[in-house]
Amino acid sequence: MIGIPDGCEDSYRRYLKGDRSAAGEIMEKLFFGLVYYIDRYVHDVHSAEDIAMDVMSDLFVGRRGYDFRVKLKTYLYMRGRSKALDLLRHRRAVKLTGLEEADNAADERADLERKALVTERRKAVRDAVDALPEAMREAVYLVYFEELSYEEAAKVLKKNKKQVDNLLYRAKKELRAVLGDDGYEGTE
Repeated sequence: MIGIPDGCEDSYRRYLKGDRSAAGEIMEKLFFGLVYYIDRYVHDVHSAEDIAMDVMSDLFVGRRGYDFRVKLKTYLYMRGRSKALDLLRHRRAVKLTGLEEADNAADERADLERKALVTERRKAVRDAVDALPEAMREAVYLVYFEELSYEEAAKVLKKNKKQVDNLLYRAKKELRAVLGDDGYEGTE
């Protein structure tokens, strides 16, 4: 929910003071959501996990300083998005995806999605969100699934708050057209 701290900033402060168990708390709360978010860019679970581990290790080793200006979750998602886009730029330059790798990645991504989507309703909503244009899809995911505030989502997406508000307004309108007012496709 907006305005409710996730507690990770306090855990990170404890980590900085020497409490190594706090790193486990942060990993437990944020790692899999970060992997899932990064996978939406790179479409390869292994690469997404590698990027998420890089982001987390940067945080814990201190190569990239977190300064508490934004929520820790927002900071990690910003770093994850940046590294994912770097990987995509690199992939475009190299173009080395084998057919078998792509099939395996698709299978693993489907497993990850099955675990994340517990009910049929969530699946219907997910499909409708995936059909949205990319900018709308990212805004919906960050605000409604990851529960970032409009300001935090704006920072991750490198947009201003009003642009995020406009994206969400248009996304809700499109989702209502597909899902109806009760959130279900068709007449289930």
